[in-house]
Amino acid sequence: MQENFEIIAVSRSDQGKGASRRLRREGMVPGIIYGGGKDPEMFATKHNELIQHLDHEAFYSHILTVQLDGRPQQVVLRDLQRHPSKPFVQHVDLMRVRMDEEIRMTVPLHFEGEERCPGVKTGGTLLRGMSDLEVECLPKDLPEYIAVDVSDMQIDDVIHLSEVKMPAGVTLVGAEQLDEDNDPMVVTIEVMRGGVEEEEASEEAAPVEVPKTKGEQEPGQKD
Repeated sequence: MQENFEIIAVSRSDQGKGASRRLRREGMVPGIIYGGGKDPEMFATKHNELIQHLDHEAFYSHILTVQLDGRPQQVVLRDLQRHPSKPFVQHVDLMRVRMDEEIRMTVPLHFEGEERCPGVKTGGTLLRGMSDLEVECLPKDLPEYIAVDVSDMQIDDVIHLSEVKMPAGVTLVGAEQLDEDNDPMVVTIEVMRGGVEEEEASEEAAPVEVPKTKGEQEPGQKD
């Protein structure tokens, strides 16, 4: 099920750090819309509403609708500046999209079937080598995520990047460069060393203290 995200925004003409600080004090986030063969437009949107959108993973890889002064525009999130120590968004960059032009986006990976995975059931641990992929596609084909099925994986199995199935109309950026020597690991299942095994080995290696019998002396001890 796809989410529909709408950002309500108003145009702004004031620029500079002072103007941005005033907006933030008023609970607004300054931003810019660019691309699509049109001039950039400065805008502001309510911080609380934007934060609610940012709680959704799909917001970062989705075609968004910006209602700028009541005029809808189709955009994608291009950059987000957060305060270094406080939970505030300081600036947002949006890029217009044209439905007949491909866009390049980073899309999250979802690993599906871990609860049924034989390798996990027999004591293995799922190790993720990647959390997202960069893809190219038309806006209408942009997926919210790319699924990686791990439900049949055994211990020591590996899924490489070349084995990840792309949705229809979606191309992996850099796919033409993948070969036997350059095919990164996306996910594997391994038995984690340590824990019980290390404790058992430690117990085996620990010296055993033999209790002394009555009257037995330590080496070098005088009567």
